[in-house]
Amino acid sequence: MPTTTLDDRAPAVTQAERAVLRGIGRGLNDTEIAAALATSDTAVAHSIGRLFAKLGLRDRAAAIVYAFDHGIVTPGPKPVVPGSFRISVLGPPRAWNDAKPLDLGPVRQQALLAALVLRPDRTVSQRELLESVWGLDAPVGNVVPVYIYRLRQSLRRGDDRSDSMIVRDRSGYRFRSEGVRVDTFQLDALAAEAEASHRAGDLEAAVGALARAIGLFDGEPLAGLPGPFAELERLRLTERRLSLSLRKAEWQLRLGRHAEAIDDISASATAHPHSEPVAALLMHALATSGRRAEALAVYTRLRDRLAKDLGVEPGARMRHLHGAVLRGEDRS
Repeated sequence: MPTTTLDDRAPAVTQAERAVLRGIGRGLNDTEIAAALATSDTAVAHSIGRLFAKLGLRDRAAAIVYAFDHGIVTPGPKPVVPGSFRISVLGPPRAWNDAKPLDLGPVRQQALLAALVLRPDRTVSQRELLESVWGLDAPVGNVVPVYIYRLRQSLRRGDDRSDSMIVRDRSGYRFRSEGVRVDTFQLDALAAEAEASHRAGDLEAAVGALARAIGLFDGEPLAGLPGPFAELERLRLTERRLSLSLRKAEWQLRLGRHAEAIDDISASATAHPHSEPVAALLMHALATSGRRAEALAVYTRLRDRLAKDLGVEPGARMRHLHGAVLRGEDRS
């Protein structure tokens, strides 16, 4: 009987939870999974609890069977050492085998890799890869197979040229994420750890987890990569970074760490000068710290920037907040 993919059965399973399930299927304990994913034992334990609930699994033995039955883990003669390979896309694309940097080739070849890495364990057709990297200017010929061949040589495991992170099947190409530390997986795991700590009432731990998550970014995500897919993912990951930064600042304010929060939000305001949510949080942080004039100056800068660059006025929420600061009411 044909197996069913994890996505078919459980569309709500996240990439971070998928990585944890893969670790369970390979027989790793919580500490070993945490080391491979660069997260904590607590985050792994929370992920396992969610996986068991989502997939209806009784225990770890059932999870191992599920992982093999659904192709999450496949038996093979060469076990993968977790953490040997690392790939980073939260900045200029880079990859390492242990400490050795790997050659990822020209930028379109790197964009091709990103189009696979950010669709982990999913087969992507050659046509889809062409459209992802070249858009409407897709070339005629075998450029995708050539680039894939070069990537497979760079990303092979050990001396066996056939044992690469990128595999081919009848429908296209697939990035095999087992045993590979990808920074976006770490980002998901740390964000999940932060939310779990928040739910448990440990804001200090939640802020720490988000600080580690934000620290994974190394400039602009997918910096320098061409193509529609990279552009959309760059926007998505940039918005994800901003969202995590604002969440962290909100928790810092609740902890009374106003100076840290104001520094962090100010940096976000510089990077996102048209963002009303960023400006609103900065105004609130300054007002609650007794820096009313600075809070009002934030509104003035935003209003002037929106008018000059976009020809619009601040929204109703910002106008209401501005009035509250003027009246000295936004101090709680």
